[in-house]
Amino acid sequence: MGTDRERRMSDFVLCANAAPTNGISRTDPGQNYPEHYPHENDPLGEPMPIREVARVLGCSAWTVRQRYLPQGLPHFRSGPQGKLVFFRHQVTRWIVERQQKGARR
Repeated sequence: MGTDRERRMSDFVLCANAAPTNGISRTDPGQNYPEHYPHENDPLGEPMPIREVARVLGCSAWTVRQRYLPQGLPHFRSGPQGKLVFFRHQVTRWIVERQQKGARR
């Protein structure tokens, strides 16, 4: 470890020639902290992998692909053979709509 003077000089905040922050807070998590992602006004919600969707539905990833995708589970495929991406709010709305349809029968 260095001296106090070396630590102060190497610290970004204390550095005399540091770039101005232009009002951007150092404590704002920004895009580097995905756990702070959820935004109330985001219509899609956070992206979810297929295993997380399977956990929410209480089934396997295979069941999600074979049973729920053909039934209209909303998803996005990144490329022709790409990975399936789901969005939390869309999945939640789909589940609620199916539950409401089942209650009407």
